[in-house]
Amino acid sequence: MNQRSLPFNSVVPREMEDPDRFIDLDRLFSVIVRRARLVGAFVVLFMALGAVYLVFATSFYTSMTQILLDENLSKYAEEQATPQNSQLLDTQMASAVEILKSGELALRVVDKMKLDDNDTVLNPPRSPFGVFKDWLRSVTGVFSFGSDISEEAARNGRRQKAAALIQQGLAVERVNRSSVVALAYRSSDPQLAAAIVRGYADAYLNDQLNANFDATERASVWLQERLADLRQRSQVASLEVEKYRSENGLTLARGELMSEQQLADLNSQLIIAQADTASASARFKQFQAIVDQGPETAVKNATISAKEGDNSVIRELRTRYLAVSKREQEVTQSFSADHPQAVSLRKEKSDVGRQIFQELEQLTASYRNEYEVARSREASLRENIEGTTGRNSDANLSLVHLRELEQKSAALKTLYETYLNRYEQASQQRSFPIAKARVISTAGVPTSPSSPKKTLVLALSAVLGMMAGGAFAAFQEFRERTFRLESDVRSILGHRSFGYVPLIGPRQLTTTDRVRARLMKGKTPQPTTQAAEPLPFERVSRIVLDAPRSSFAETFRNAKLACDRMLHGNGSRVIGIVSAVPDEGKSIIAANFAALLAASGKKTLLIDADIRKPGLSKMINPPPKTGLVEALIGESSWPAGIKIDQKTKLAIFPVGGEAGAKSEPYDSHELLASPAMADLIDNARKSFDYVIVDLAALAPVVDGKAFSPLADGFIYVAEWGRTPSRLVRDLLNSEPQINGKILGVILNKTDMNELAKYSDFGGAEHYRHRFEKYYVENTGTYRRTEAA
Repeated sequence: MNQRSLPFNSVVPREMEDPDRFIDLDRLFSVIVRRARLVGAFVVLFMALGAVYLVFATSFYTSMTQILLDENLSKYAEEQATPQNSQLLDTQMASAVEILKSGELALRVVDKMKLDDNDTVLNPPRSPFGVFKDWLRSVTGVFSFGSDISEEAARNGRRQKAAALIQQGLAVERVNRSSVVALAYRSSDPQLAAAIVRGYADAYLNDQLNANFDATERASVWLQERLADLRQRSQVASLEVEKYRSENGLTLARGELMSEQQLADLNSQLIIAQADTASASARFKQFQAIVDQGPETAVKNATISAKEGDNSVIRELRTRYLAVSKREQEVTQSFSADHPQAVSLRKEKSDVGRQIFQELEQLTASYRNEYEVARSREASLRENIEGTTGRNSDANLSLVHLRELEQKSAALKTLYETYLNRYEQASQQRSFPIAKARVISTAGVPTSPSSPKKTLVLALSAVLGMMAGGAFAAFQEFRERTFRLESDVRSILGHRSFGYVPLIGPRQLTTTDRVRARLMKGKTPQPTTQAAEPLPFERVSRIVLDAPRSSFAETFRNAKLACDRMLHGNGSRVIGIVSAVPDEGKSIIAANFAALLAASGKKTLLIDADIRKPGLSKMINPPPKTGLVEALIGESSWPAGIKIDQKTKLAIFPVGGEAGAKSEPYDSHELLASPAMADLIDNARKSFDYVIVDLAALAPVVDGKAFSPLADGFIYVAEWGRTPSRLVRDLLNSEPQINGKILGVILNKTDMNELAKYSDFGGAEHYRHRFEKYYVENTGTYRRTEAA
């Protein structure tokens, strides 16, 4: 055996996803593309269900009216409108909505319109679930034995039921932030819907009028009782005031007590008297000072104010005195002091001075008398004020209690007048039939149903179908744990991928295919590939030769090139073809790979070593009589069992004939691990350039593991979209001897039409349609044949 440590044991670097990418848009787009048909099927299904619902659903009609709550409607009945803020308006609108929804208003509408006898109201169209509930209730009612119900109780029950049902069909809401309330009713009868809405509007307006009238009536009765009591108490308080005033002599003049007015007058007079006394004292002291200076000094130095009363004589005498003095000086200067005229002038001057002094003495005496009179008057006023003050103090003490009585009387009078005004207003408002609401939009008879809305139902069905289809598609994507792309092989297994191989022969029917065949054709589908006749070996092994320029052949060329490079230096190369589970198509891969090697001029031996399930041997016609089993147990030589394909010159060594069929299945791994098998491989290396060994699946049996020491490398076959990737990864990780010799992986039974849908925008599979320029596909040779 030619064995050595292989340089290709190093695995291909795994492609790790970028952890910083939160959403892979390319992958998301590819998921949408490949699941579009599934989502579309769900959309069509849900839209069909929506159409069925529209066909059988009951049509309902909605009639609507609008009521405006307007405070200005009562501005002629009220003295002034109360300003409203936004919070108060919101409260009023919420109260109006609750009143319209109330059961009392619903009962009024029922009684007015006699809806308790209306079958449309009492027995509206019901859903299937509602019908079932009523049927169940009727069934359970058979076993209950209750007392008989009176006619009045039954009628009241119908009233309550009708009110409850119209409340269910009623919709009340405020229109945006306005003072308008929208009232709508939904019914299967358009005439009934309009009538109930109008009845509700009339009932609400009447309720407003009745509420205002009842409120003013109750207020008037209460105010009338209070007015009688307040009138009596106000009169008693007024009499107490007048009686106390007369008993204590608290006479008023111009709103004040007489003693207070007298005290004020005396104070005014005292102020004037004090001023007069001060003025007289000043004049007296002035003249007294002049007189005290003596005749000569008084005449020369005294200054008499021009404002003083009756002093014309003094002014004339002083003028004369000054003129005589001047004349005297002139004569004395001209002649002498002894001149007779000077003597005469001095004598005249002395007489005039004496007269002036006498006048000053008379004025001083007059001013003394005035001063005395003023002082006496001031003292008298002070005595009067003291007496009046004493009397006023007693009056003030009585006045405190009087004011208390007056305040009580005034308060009762004011309260009586206020209640009287309110009573008059309430009496007048009872006569105004004005409600603070009006209908601004009259309810009309609807001409088209409001529900179900066809466009909305279909659109919602489409959306729900899209959501359900998307959820199911996401579920399928999350369940996707198989190999779809070459990048999956590299990232999960760490091995290189040789490419894709399409399905050869009839594919296995799925459950969907069976259902489609039964529904569309009414026939039972044909048996699957397990029950079908096996294809002849010549047809299966020559596909790669019949389509030499196809992508199918290119995959095997890629595998051959990789084997030549990685096994360079080996004179003869033993390559095992393995898979994880049965029915992955490894036998067809082994046959075509061996045929390609043989056609290239290499001596190639194809050994069917899947002893327990020999797929290649069953394709050979006529069936071989000897083969691998017979050679290993010594019944024949190994060259005797080889079959040669005349076209490709491929040597084929089948499992064997009757001896192989009789061999026990659990002996197969012992045969493959026996020295006879090692000798057979050594002899094959000497005669052939390539030895291709088709081995059993690795997961169910150990045959491949037993043969692994004899192989130079392995080509791993995985079924596209079916083989679980975790199974393959765990299987290879548990067998490092096989994992280290993996040359590459081939994705078999690939749906080439669906392949591009699993690729991202930049993936090679996305551009396979552009690769067709290099390929010449012979679809008649290896097309995917549908089951009949």
